[in-house]
Amino acid sequence: MAEPTGGPSGSEDPTARADPATRADPEPGRPSPTVHGVLRSKGYLGLLLISALVGVPVSLAAFWFVGLEHQLQHWIWESLPEALGHDRAPWWWPLPALLLAGLLLAPIVTRVPGRGGHIPVDGLGGPPAPPRTVPGVVLAALACLPLGAVLGPEAPLMAMGGGLALLAVRPSRRAARPQMVPVLGAAGATAAISTIFGSPLVAAVMMIEAAGLGGPQLLLLIMPCLLASGVGALVFTGFGHWTGLSVGALSLPSEPPGGVPDPGDFLWGLPVAVAVTVICVAGQTLGHRVKAFTVGDPERAGPPPTTRQTALRTVLCAIAVGACISAYALLTDRSPEEAALSGQATLGALAADPAAWSVFALLALTLCKTAAWGIALGSLRGGPIFPAVLIGAAVGVVCGPLPGLGTESGLAVGLAAAATAVTRLPVTSTVLAAALLGPEAPDSLPLLLVTAVTSFVVAELLRGRLAPRPPAAQAPAGAPADHAP
Repeated sequence: MAEPTGGPSGSEDPTARADPATRADPEPGRPSPTVHGVLRSKGYLGLLLISALVGVPVSLAAFWFVGLEHQLQHWIWESLPEALGHDRAPWWWPLPALLLAGLLLAPIVTRVPGRGGHIPVDGLGGPPAPPRTVPGVVLAALACLPLGAVLGPEAPLMAMGGGLALLAVRPSRRAARPQMVPVLGAAGATAAISTIFGSPLVAAVMMIEAAGLGGPQLLLLIMPCLLASGVGALVFTGFGHWTGLSVGALSLPSEPPGGVPDPGDFLWGLPVAVAVTVICVAGQTLGHRVKAFTVGDPERAGPPPTTRQTALRTVLCAIAVGACISAYALLTDRSPEEAALSGQATLGALAADPAAWSVFALLALTLCKTAAWGIALGSLRGGPIFPAVLIGAAVGVVCGPLPGLGTESGLAVGLAAAATAVTRLPVTSTVLAAALLGPEAPDSLPLLLVTAVTSFVVAELLRGRLAPRPPAAQAPAGAPADHAP
């Protein structure tokens, strides 16, 4: 999420002075606007009304987009193989499917305005997408996602929702009040993704955390609070079971909870979280290298690829994604559909019946899907979250038989660790994992909180070590060389 941008250099936005709802920062010497004052302002109430009205068409557009994407996916991966006489998609099916995806995507990323949206390895996107780029985003997503790209629909939905929301305001008004653009774009993006995460609360928390209004200081405050609250909940739960005493925590009458995490879950859960984080960061690192291959890297010397090279390399990367998916089918003799696509259906099947998967199949799924996901992150179009969540779940289920862990706890750790490593939003990842776990979420919250903090810290440390270092400045000729202490 981008921060609100100010007016042109050397000028002042007159609407920002008159309307505290659209003023990013108070003027020097002027008091900050109060919540009461902002709520009474005409501009903010109008913004709320526009957001409510925009939510209806944006949600309808998102519904039809996701519905069409799922219907195409079902037809390509189930109906068409059956029509050709196969019980399921054969092992070679991903190769022509991803080749077609690359051929369809190549002209979009080289010629269509907006280039089909941002590259997934860059995250969920930056500033709200201009309305003129929305058709390209939709076309790129429909070219990639149904044909097997190992990406999710969340990033295209956010770009589409933000771009459509901006259509509700005339360009002249957006130019006169630039502070409105990120707010309205965020509202549209939230409306578009409010259902695909299983809970509207996840989308709202994601926007709040991604906005970064408090800067790094707020994040540095949240992390100790999450960790302390998770450990504190474990202590309260453990002593409650040990002593039989109750602290009268806020709750509704219900059956006694089961499956409460114990110290064994934390003993094994933290190393599992580290392993999931390392795998996800490795996939993202691969994605950055693939991005440099397809569109170039401004931090590296040399000219960027030409338009023709970008198109050709996009097709080659799509074929490589298909090869990874086919490798999974050949190694396991299972359907390639399990390693293709976003992973939503496979995640549901894995959570419903983990025993149906052998350890070898889960390891092959982790390896092949991580490789395909990393390549897709740097070359195709879609969202980065859903495939990573499946990868984390697979690792968690593999580690479930460890003594003292259990499949349920391993699954919870994998979900929270993968989501945190990819989004870099620990609060959002905790809420998302809790939404996926359903009725088991309250018991798993202490483990989810500690896992999210662990994954965030490990991921940031890894990225710091893997980040390219700027080249050292060359000393002038004849100058004495400096010696490091």
